[in-house]
Amino acid sequence: MSPKTKKEPKGPRPVAQNKRARHDYDILETFECGLALQGSEVKSIRDGKVQLRDAFARVDGPDVWLLGVHVSPYAQATGFGSHDPDRPRKLLLHRREIEGLRARTQQDGLALVPLSIYFKEGRAKLELALAKGRKTYDKRHAIATRDADREMARSIARGRRGE
Repeated sequence: MSPKTKKEPKGPRPVAQNKRARHDYDILETFECGLALQGSEVKSIRDGKVQLRDAFARVDGPDVWLLGVHVSPYAQATGFGSHDPDRPRKLLLHRREIEGLRARTQQDGLALVPLSIYFKEGRAKLELALAKGRKTYDKRHAIATRDADREMARSIARGRRGE
């Protein structure tokens, strides 16, 4: 009998996720962008002390800003070295991407929603989604579809085992 091997997840492991976003929005397109952070914010994010639940992004002038993210102050950086936990944070994207986001959010009425924060090669990255809001009946439909897919996968697994 062979020992069970644990599968490693592909890509970097998220530090924080916005699970509610995938429930409330239809994700149309995702972008990877950098975050302009202060030193104590990086340490807090590494510790997982970040909240993405009510966060959103906004294109303002030539920049994209992340609003509503709470990064708790780092415990060892009190006073001079600490940061404002709820300050807006600049997102680092290419100019063409920013112009595309500006056009899509203004014309189509789409939202910019952060999905997750993770570290890639030592740098903090944010997965930003261009999303369309779901209605209540769309949410129920998505839940029913997910449950049906899960049940189908279970029955296929049972068939393979010979039950």
